[in-house]
Amino acid sequence: MGFVDAVRTCFRNYVTFSGRAARPEFWWFALFVYGGGLLLGLLDLALFGQTTTVSTETTTAVSSQTTFAPFSLLFGLAVVLPYISVTVRRLHDTDRSGWWYWIALIPLIGVILLIVWLASKGTPSDNRYGPPPNK
Repeated sequence: MGFVDAVRTCFRNYVTFSGRAARPEFWWFALFVYGGGLLLGLLDLALFGQTTTVSTETTTAVSSQTTFAPFSLLFGLAVVLPYISVTVRRLHDTDRSGWWYWIALIPLIGVILLIVWLASKGTPSDNRYGPPPNK
């Protein structure tokens, strides 16, 4: 599965939390989410990030930064559910419950463990979540 197919599949299965997802499907979509978020964040910063400095004759200066990020916000809202659902399906492929997604809330160790699980090979035959994703 390539990049475009993975993104299409994840949006087609927008809130499908059942079944299994292969490693390429998950990692291509993760690249889309993080890469798109980075690019749109830079676009938001270029268009809406501004620093205002106010100074008076008494040489007192006040500086503040206001950032408005509509593109990043809309992109984040559009991908949050498909990202969670493909993560749950990826965990299913490794024969783990989708509830293990929440282990990422444990600082450092939880995130590392989740990444290892998501990168590990799925079960080659049917498991309790269905047939392998390539069939």
